[in-house]
Amino acid sequence: MKKASFNLKNKNIIITGGFGFLGSQIANALVNEKANIYIIDIKKPKKKTTGKYFQSDITNESELIKVLNFFKMKKIKIDALINNAAIDYPPSKSKKKILKLETFSNELWEKDISVSLKGSYLCTKIFGSYMSKFNKGTIINISSDLGIIAPDQRIYKKSDFIKPVTYSVVKHGIIGLTKYTASYWGEKNIRCNAIAPGGIFNNQDNSFVKKLNQLIPLRRMAKKNEYNGLILFLCSDLSSYLTGSVIVADGGRTII
Repeated sequence: MKKASFNLKNKNIIITGGFGFLGSQIANALVNEKANIYIIDIKKPKKKTTGKYFQSDITNESELIKVLNFFKMKKIKIDALINNAAIDYPPSKSKKKILKLETFSNELWEKDISVSLKGSYLCTKIFGSYMSKFNKGTIINISSDLGIIAPDQRIYKKSDFIKPVTYSVVKHGIIGLTKYTASYWGEKNIRCNAIAPGGIFNNQDNSFVKKLNQLIPLRRMAKKNEYNGLILFLCSDLSSYLTGSVIVADGGRTII
């Protein structure tokens, strides 16, 4: 029997939203393990990036099929897909009136659901179908601790912010997508797992951080790059019997 390995050298891994705050951390960690990175992002990189990238809209199926055709034409097997792209609303950049449930617009609802949930579904459908032809692959979906619990709106009061309804709907939906995919393609040896991370410290408002830390048993937000090891584990053969799972990495917030 072949020994399970953490080796990711030359593994072909797609990351959606790879130029974002979390996505760029994940991409750099995989590059350090000598994986081949393919980033799909609607934005262009702000600086020179390692690996190949596609400027594509993950809500547009025809654009994703063009990306898939690249892999087919080059005869590149996809080893892993990381569904990371999503719309988030940092407290410092949003207006309470727009995000309140009572005044939340249908247009904003449709945009958030499209990017953050439909996009993951389409990438799973298109790239997962291709992976299934090789009878091996792994899909990692990025949910959130707020895919397990509801937002505690009290921690945002000083910043006059509301965590929008779409964030909860999307992150709970990502978990449903994960379980469905793991069950559907299990016989094809496609594993699908989700991580539910807590917030990463990124110089947020001191009042917000203090309130949030009081809800976390470890009494702190995650450090930058603190989720990298978990992603590397899920991409590797060391997690070969793990599928349909939601790994909560939130400093213990959701246990109390």
